[in-house]
Amino acid sequence: MEIPMNPMFTSVRVGRYMLPNRLVMAPMTRSRAAFDGTPGELATEYYVQRAGLGLIVTEGTQPSDDGQGYLTTPGIYTPAHIAGWRKITSAVHDKGGHIFIQLMHAGRMSHPDNTPHHRQGVAPSAIAPGAGMFTATGMQDIPTPRALTTEEVRRTVTEFSHAARSAIEAGADGIEIHGANAYLVQQFFAPSANTRTDEYGSIENRARFAIEVATAIAEEVGADRTAIRLSPGTALWGIDEGAEGPDLYRYLVAELDKLGLAYVHILHQSNEPLLADIRKLWRHPLILNRPGRPRDQIGADVASGLADLEAFGQMVLANPDFVARLKADAAMNESDPKTFYGGAAKGYIDYPVLSARTDTSS
Repeated sequence: MEIPMNPMFTSVRVGRYMLPNRLVMAPMTRSRAAFDGTPGELATEYYVQRAGLGLIVTEGTQPSDDGQGYLTTPGIYTPAHIAGWRKITSAVHDKGGHIFIQLMHAGRMSHPDNTPHHRQGVAPSAIAPGAGMFTATGMQDIPTPRALTTEEVRRTVTEFSHAARSAIEAGADGIEIHGANAYLVQQFFAPSANTRTDEYGSIENRARFAIEVATAIAEEVGADRTAIRLSPGTALWGIDEGAEGPDLYRYLVAELDKLGLAYVHILHQSNEPLLADIRKLWRHPLILNRPGRPRDQIGADVASGLADLEAFGQMVLANPDFVARLKADAAMNESDPKTFYGGAAKGYIDYPVLSARTDTSS
């Protein structure tokens, strides 16, 4: 009797690409770029090691000086950034991999000491997140941001579009908009961060910025190379989407569906009915990330039809040969939180891999 193939190892079309499996590397900030935002020297090896996954989504990458929040995160808006990322994308492609660069504007989650221009962070409204941030001189309170003018919001959309074009010039297969985790796009969603009275307030209007960014990028590089990550219900750093939050996401996903983007990537919290509604409203590939999902549940969402692909973070960080370990049913390395951010090779490119004798992908 023939054993059926594990659905996670079957191919799937995402945008203009046929991916070899349904396993996705989730975006993870690693804070190892140069101070000018150029990807670090070790980044190529880091991503190439993980090229066996169907899709790599890179760490959050700022689209502008204003978009930077943390120290030593990469950018994708200058010639030096493009050249640095091109080394990575070329090496990943040489290994048969696919890579989307995630565009992340931190918004109010920023500190002047961390940005190239040392200016106050920007946000939908002048409301501080009530959180601290690590800087070169240690932890500091995040200052109150400056509220973007209506014209500046539109200019920020253009910055996203420019960064998307730069990412494609750097050889990326596509762009994932970071619309999750309390950064600028989600700040527009939340009444606790967005008290605007212009066309970027109210339930439809709070979704407007995300839709405009997605539309601009799709027009610039193609809808089939444009994607977005969302985290409905995330309550980080003062973000509260309120009672209208689920309806905002239903409206947003229905509008994004009209654009025909490559995928929506959901960082799932706990609202299962909302997730089911998103699955119905979104007619294109859906990537689902459930943080902390146990090993024995890998593939459950694809098998049930709730998702088309599944994304994993720390397990992929600690296991560069993640796909081979799944195929071999081999033990996984444990990740080391002390090396998540900053540093050099330790905890970045030195996690052990299976020997050739036990690697079933050989």
